[in-house]
Amino acid sequence: MDKKRLFQKVVSFTASFYRVTHELTKDAKADFVTPVQYDILEFITVNQPVTPSEISDCLYISMPNTSRELRKLSEKNLIEKITDSIDKRKQLVRLSKDGEKMMDEAFALVESHFLARIKNASEEDLEEIERAMDILHRKLYY
Repeated sequence: MDKKRLFQKVVSFTASFYRVTHELTKDAKADFVTPVQYDILEFITVNQPVTPSEISDCLYISMPNTSRELRKLSEKNLIEKITDSIDKRKQLVRLSKDGEKMMDEAFALVESHFLARIKNASEEDLEEIERAMDILHRKLYY
């Protein structure tokens, strides 16, 4: 196996992934949140509960900026902070009911974009895509 060639394919796949993600999520964010706030909400949706440092690390946002954006999202009643039941010093962040509603609406729009994108795929193609995603998730994106 030529690992350099495999790496180039991963780079190409990653670039395509970001482009397709942009296309799927286009218009999904509510007008009253910034793109950075939407990215934070999306990350929380998929991973909740999360710590502010996990948000900072995974989204490449400095801790001061993460704290500021979380404060703004809290003021908009889209998130809530809770104290970890095991480590009382640790703050966890999760979506509020309003945040869940907003992200459910956003993900419904993303789903409609996704379904439009695969509308002409055969059942065999869809099964192959699902298998490929399972393998990538298990072997590369764990």
